[in-house]
Amino acid sequence: MCGLVGYAGLAGHVPRGTAGSSLKEMTETLACRGPDASAVWVEGAAGLGHTRLAVVDLVGGRQPMTLVRGGRTVLTVAFTGEVYNHGRLRSELSALGYRFTTRGDSEVVLYAVAAWGQEAPAHLEGMFAYAAWEPDARRLTLARDRFGIKPLCYARTGDAVVFGSEPKAVLAHPAVTARLDLEGLRELLLSAHPMIKTPGRSAFKGLSEVAPGTVVSMTPDGVRTRRYWSLTPAEHQDDLPATVARVRGLLEEAVTGQLAADVPVSVLLSGGLDSSVIAALARPAAGSLHTLSVDLGDRASGQDAMQRDPDAPYAEVMARHLGSSHRRVRADAGDLADPHLRARVGRLRDALTLGDFDTSLLQLYRAVREDFTVTLAGDGADELFGGYRWFTSQAAAAESFPWDGVLGRADLTRLLDPALAAALDLSAHRAELHRAARAEVDHLPGTTPAEAALRQDSYLNLTRFLPCLLDRADRLGMGVGLEVRVPFLDHRLVEYVFNTPWHLKTFDGREKSLLRAAAAGLLPDAVLNRRKSPYPMVREPAYRAALTLQVDRLLAEGGPATDLLDAAAVRRLLLQSTGPDRFPREGLEFVLDLDQWLRTHRPALHL
Repeated sequence: MCGLVGYAGLAGHVPRGTAGSSLKEMTETLACRGPDASAVWVEGAAGLGHTRLAVVDLVGGRQPMTLVRGGRTVLTVAFTGEVYNHGRLRSELSALGYRFTTRGDSEVVLYAVAAWGQEAPAHLEGMFAYAAWEPDARRLTLARDRFGIKPLCYARTGDAVVFGSEPKAVLAHPAVTARLDLEGLRELLLSAHPMIKTPGRSAFKGLSEVAPGTVVSMTPDGVRTRRYWSLTPAEHQDDLPATVARVRGLLEEAVTGQLAADVPVSVLLSGGLDSSVIAALARPAAGSLHTLSVDLGDRASGQDAMQRDPDAPYAEVMARHLGSSHRRVRADAGDLADPHLRARVGRLRDALTLGDFDTSLLQLYRAVREDFTVTLAGDGADELFGGYRWFTSQAAAAESFPWDGVLGRADLTRLLDPALAAALDLSAHRAELHRAARAEVDHLPGTTPAEAALRQDSYLNLTRFLPCLLDRADRLGMGVGLEVRVPFLDHRLVEYVFNTPWHLKTFDGREKSLLRAAAAGLLPDAVLNRRKSPYPMVREPAYRAALTLQVDRLLAEGGPATDLLDAAAVRRLLLQSTGPDRFPREGLEFVLDLDQWLRTHRPALHL
C-alpha cells in the first residue's frame, strides 16, 4: 500500500511551471500513505514519485521501478495496492523470460505491463492503481482495480498530464489550480449527502478520476479510455446447496489470500455478520488472531433509521468464540467533535466528511495502527448480499437511488444561498445520474421485472454507493499508514453473487440469507442471527453542544462558506439544534465541513 504521483509531457516537454522541486512536493503530500520510504524518478519529459508502506518484501519492492533494455529505460511504473495472485503471475511471467530480483508484487506489475500492455490489469487480482510511462511511445497508462478500492486521478494541462493517488497530490503541481464550478459542487455535495459517487468525476474542475475497472491511455495522438471489467449478467446454474457451498469456498479463498503479509495483520470486528465471517475464516490461517472494534458507549445505541443495537456485546461474544486477542477502542464524544480532528479528516478525504461516522473510524484506525500495518474489513457485504433495508422491489423500481431518503439525510441545499441552490438543481441532477446508472445495467432474456429491479438495485449499490465507503476507508486508513483489505470484494465472489437470483439470496425471507447460510457453523447463533445494525453514531449531548457552538461561531466570525450559505436558514438550524426535536446533525456537520473544505483547498469559484 502506497501513494503515487507524477507528470508526463506527451509532446516531449514537461508541464508548464514544473521545477526541480515539483515532483518532490507532490510526493510529500502523500507521506502518510507511505511512511516507510519515498523516491522519485525523472527522465526527459516525465517524472514519477512514490511513497511506500512496506507490507510484502520489506527489503525489496522499492519504487518507481524501471525496465531497462540496451542501456535505455523502456518502461517505468509506480504502483499502489496489493496484487494477491502475484505468485501465480510471477510463474507465468518467468515462463515468458522475465527475471525477478524481488519477491513482492511491484516487480510483477512492472513485468505484467511490459508483457501484456493495456491488458495487464485484467490479469491482476486485488486492489491496485498504477501509472506506467513508456518514453519511446510517449505513452502514459493509468489503471485502477475493478472496484476502485485504490484511488487514482489526473488533470490534463495542455499537452501534458499530472496525476496522483489523491487530488491534493495533483493540486500540488504548479500547473494545476483548484477550481470549483457547479458540476464540481454537485459532486462534492452528493458524494456525502446522500452518498452518490459518479464514476470518473471529482469535485475539482479539470481533475478526473480513473473510473473503477478502467485503463486510461494517453499519447500525443489523444486519450483512449477502456473498461476492462464490469458487472455483466451470467446464467446461474447452481441450486441452493451448491450456491451456498460455492460462496463459502470463494470467501475462504479470498480471506486466506488476503492474510498474506510480512507485517502484523488484524481484523476489524464489530460483532455484525460481515466482520464476524471475515474473522472466523481468518482464524485457521492467521495463527494468532487479533481483532479490534470501536466503542461509542451506551449512548450510541437506540432507535434510528436502521434500528441499531449496541455492537460491543456481540463483538465480545465473537472474540470469545474465536479466542482472539480483542481490543475495544473507546471514542469519546468530545474528541469526535474536536474541530482539529474534523479538519484532519477533511484534509485526508479531500471531500465533505460524514461527521462522527468518519472521526470515530479515524480514531479506530489510529488505534489499529499502533500494533498492525494491515487490517481486514467487511466492506462490500451489504451491497453484495442485500443487507440494507432499501433492497426491496418497490425501492429498486423507484425513479431514484434506492437509498436516497432511506438514510434519513435532510435536503441540505436549503442551507445554501437560494440562488445557488436553484442553479445547482440537485433534484434534477440526481435524477439524471440515476437514469444514466440504470442504463448501464444489462439483464438476461426472460428476467422477470422484479428480478431485474433487484439486480439493478444491487448494481447501483456496488457502483454508486459503495465507492463512497471505499474512498472513506482508503483515505482514513492511509491517513495513519494502515492498509485496509476488503475480502468481500474479491471479483470472483462478486461476479458469482451478483448473478445469483434474488430468491436464493433471501431464501428464508431475511436479509443476507445466502451469507448466513455460507457462515453456518462458523459463528455463535447470537451473532449469526443478529439483524443488520449500521455503524454507530454518537448521541451524547456533548457532541450536539460542540457542533452547535462551532456553527454559531462560524456565523459570527465569518468564513469561506458564509458567502455560499443562507445565514437565516443556518440560524434556524441552530434554533432547532437547541430545541427538543431530532438533532439536525447532518446540517450542522455540512456547514462546518463545507467551510473546512473551502479553507483547505481555497478553490477559485466559478459558480
